Amino acid sequence: MRIYRTAILAVAFAAVAGGANAADLMTLPVSSDKAIPVAGGDYDWNGFYAGVYGVTQSSAVGGVQYGLGLNIGVDTNFQMVLAGGEIDFQGLTGSAGDTASIQAMGKAGVAVTNDLVLYALAGAGADMGAAPATNALLGGGLQLAVTDSISVDARYLHGFALSGANPKDQVTLGAKFHF
Repeated sequence: MRIYRTAILAVAFAAVAGGANAADLMTLPVSSDKAIPVAGGDYDWNGFYAGVYGVTQSSAVGGVQYGLGLNIGVDTNFQMVLAGGEIDFQGLTGSAGDTASIQAMGKAGVAVTNDLVLYALAGAGADMGAAPATNALLGGGLQLAVTDSISVDARYLHGFALSGANPKDQVTLGAKFHF
């Protein structure tokens, strides 16, 4: 009886061990020359775009102003890093009067997910209203792709007065149409 039990256990062990030997070994690479992707890159940020946005601006001379703007630009991405340039045209109105401005900025950012980019901006702007002024611009924002050709964008800019002694703070929210 004891021999039968031992034989049955031996056959069962051999069957289980034989099946395990037939399986492929699991391997995990410990080093590679490939970079670890942070963002999968499903959205293509490369190319030209045009957009519309709403803007709120606050300054010592102009007070709080509201307006609309148009922008055109180009972006390119290298793996998860985004770089680009943009030109903005905007009209503002408020209790201190109306003004128009143009801004030219460079952009650099990082793709946090497949469809979200965090970026920084730097550039220059010129107000063409009753009190002309120029500003060095510095700020940042985020851009979220909502379809293959449309993204939404939110940003903050601070204008350091170069002429006109009127520093500005600006918040925008808009949509960009990618070509």
